[in-house]
Amino acid sequence: MKELKHLNKYFKKYWFKLFIGILITIIARVFSLIMPSYVNKSIQAIEGFVGNTISKSAAKGLLFEYILIIVGAALLSGLFTFLMRQTIINVSRYIEFDLKNEVFDHYQRLNLSFYKKNRIGDLMNRISEDINQVRMYAGPAIMYGINTLTMFVCIIPLMFIKAPTLAAYTLIPLPILSVLIYQISKIIHKRSTKVQEFLSSLSTFTQESFSGVAVIKAYALEPKINAELEDLAQEGKDTSMDLAKVNAWFFPLMILLIGISNIFVIYIGGKQYINGDIASIGIIAEFILYVNMLTWPVAIVGWLTSIIQRAEASQKRINEFLHEQPSIQNEVEIATPVTGAIEFKNVSFTYEDTNITALKNISFQIKAGETVAFLGKTGSGKSTILDLVSRLYDVSSGEVLIDGTPIRNLNLNSLRSAVGSVPQDAFLFSDTIENNIKFGNENASFDDIVTVAKKAVVHENIEGFTQQYNTILGERGITLSGGQKQRVSIARALLKDPQIYLFDDCLSAVDTETEEEILNNLKEVSENKTTLIVSHRVSSAKNADKIIVLENGEIIQEGTHTELNNTDGYYKELYLNQLSEKE
Repeated sequence: MKELKHLNKYFKKYWFKLFIGILITIIARVFSLIMPSYVNKSIQAIEGFVGNTISKSAAKGLLFEYILIIVGAALLSGLFTFLMRQTIINVSRYIEFDLKNEVFDHYQRLNLSFYKKNRIGDLMNRISEDINQVRMYAGPAIMYGINTLTMFVCIIPLMFIKAPTLAAYTLIPLPILSVLIYQISKIIHKRSTKVQEFLSSLSTFTQESFSGVAVIKAYALEPKINAELEDLAQEGKDTSMDLAKVNAWFFPLMILLIGISNIFVIYIGGKQYINGDIASIGIIAEFILYVNMLTWPVAIVGWLTSIIQRAEASQKRINEFLHEQPSIQNEVEIATPVTGAIEFKNVSFTYEDTNITALKNISFQIKAGETVAFLGKTGSGKSTILDLVSRLYDVSSGEVLIDGTPIRNLNLNSLRSAVGSVPQDAFLFSDTIENNIKFGNENASFDDIVTVAKKAVVHENIEGFTQQYNTILGERGITLSGGQKQRVSIARALLKDPQIYLFDDCLSAVDTETEEEILNNLKEVSENKTTLIVSHRVSSAKNADKIIVLENGEIIQEGTHTELNNTDGYYKELYLNQLSEKE
């Protein structure tokens, strides 16, 4: 259970509610213990009437009194059982809430390389299915565990006080049961881990299949995907059956051993009554009730063991991510203002997951308010520069400075709040168009949203939809075309009104006329704002204050449109090719 120590901080947080819940649990079980002793007394009253030691009316009076006590105790036990669930189960929900927030918050702090190494389905499974297994430990396991412990602590001493020999014979199966549970629980732990790992694989497979359904249909891959799912389902069935087979041993073993205890009670108790060692046959009835009251607690031991083993396996998987420290750390707590001057000093960068060197000892300066365009072939390192400016990665060597300050010495939230990024693959959420644009500024008015949509040349498209700005987009914005998604993403960045704009080939799906209109609007909006534009088109770069051409992670050309167009090289060749294509 060492992995479950992570939950101790939450138990400490809710200790008072837990304490009240445990106290109520004990009270509920104490009231339930009243019934067996009064059943014994009821039988003794009947024996007294049969033996002529008490009158018929006295026997009836005692029976009526004992019945009232039994019914009253049962009602009180039921009431406290209800309150027990209202306290301890509620605490487990609070812990589930806190743990989900902790995991999700940690997910958000982890760097991009983490998400390249781990699948979305696995991440989702750990924050849903795994945490649900942990919740079962934090609530039901504690509740039934205290319940079971209370029953054992109360019933077993009572049995030895009333009939020591009979109690000893009755409890003989319990040590055997403990050994069996210990052995079976070890197997359950291993198989529970396999089940949770399989659920992650299943979540990943289904998530990828649903996200890529357009590709599956386009290539007629439905039979192949169905076959893969069938194999996966078969694996899941086998894994779950392996666990179910072990779990299936618990209840039959419990019932068998409890049955043996009942036989001991009847046989040994009967002999003792015949020999006169037991004064009343009511003791036998009381012991049978005690044994049957122990049936559920003893049976629940196996279930509790299974819950704890599953929770331990799940918490171990959760801890694997919680113990992973993000490589991008916010090293400055106080806010640091950003004006937009950017400098790269001998910067090199290699991606950890692929070991590809994207940038090789590059240096350049961008003044605050300047517009700089980056051109180059695919894989030349253009997008990597934008990622380093927003500090999604840290450089392998060299230094990035913002306003003359090393980027590591800036408050991370201040830096990213000052950056408006538009990625090449525009990501939109399954929400309204209005809320997707408003994502850039939660406090923006509707008029502000319309203004930026017009500047991104997407307003007329939105007005053409039936629900207009209230149109709900499909997952990842699938409702819109590629160009519309890019323009909505541009509108989002414009609404944020940051100090630094990062446009990563965000007009690739837009026609040239619309591109020119957007660029003119961007030039107006980005005045006095530092703007970095990554593009494959000269038309997107020609009006920039400076153009930097990259090849294999190195700067091969740098200058204005006029300067580069008058110099033989990559830029001039690209310009002439695209000009002839346009003509």
